[in-house]
Amino acid sequence: MISQPSRHCAVELHALPPRIGQVRRIVSAQLRHWRLDPLVDRAALGVTELLTNVHRHAGPDKHCTVEIELLLDRLTVSVRDHDPRLPVVRDAESYATCGRGLALVAAISECWGVRPWGENSGKVVWFALSAPRPDPAEPADAALYGGTTPGPLAAAAPDGALPGLAAGPSAPARSAFVG
Repeated sequence: MISQPSRHCAVELHALPPRIGQVRRIVSAQLRHWRLDPLVDRAALGVTELLTNVHRHAGPDKHCTVEIELLLDRLTVSVRDHDPRLPVVRDAESYATCGRGLALVAAISECWGVRPWGENSGKVVWFALSAPRPDPAEPADAALYGGTTPGPLAAAAPDGALPGLAAGPSAPARSAFVG
């Protein structure tokens, strides 16, 4: 039986510049471990932008949690902080040195969004990237990720459908909710 490594990783930190670079390297290393090298640059850029927003805007408490999760063929990167104010996408002036972070996250991702977290205690900003299909040239005993593995829901849904969802392909989301 093939042992399937965890496809979820979380890091807690204070969003200070040296820690942001460290988390970017952790995310990059984890994606390489999962054999998702094509996503490394976009995921590292996106998490850097979200952590920079925490550093710049999240009041005195810069404590946050970064989570990356690979589920089926989608990688989701999220940053949860304790500031209840939801970010707003702005049109930055051409000479501005800031204000483009969320627009950049939107440009590099398949979809992204913001949701409140807890009772007036914070928010989660996330983005998703399509994960490449496993390489058919991989050895048969290599761990495969994405839609080719039964995953933890296989026993709960023997027909292959996810509980609560209709079977069949679905279109990727292209919009985001921003408070």
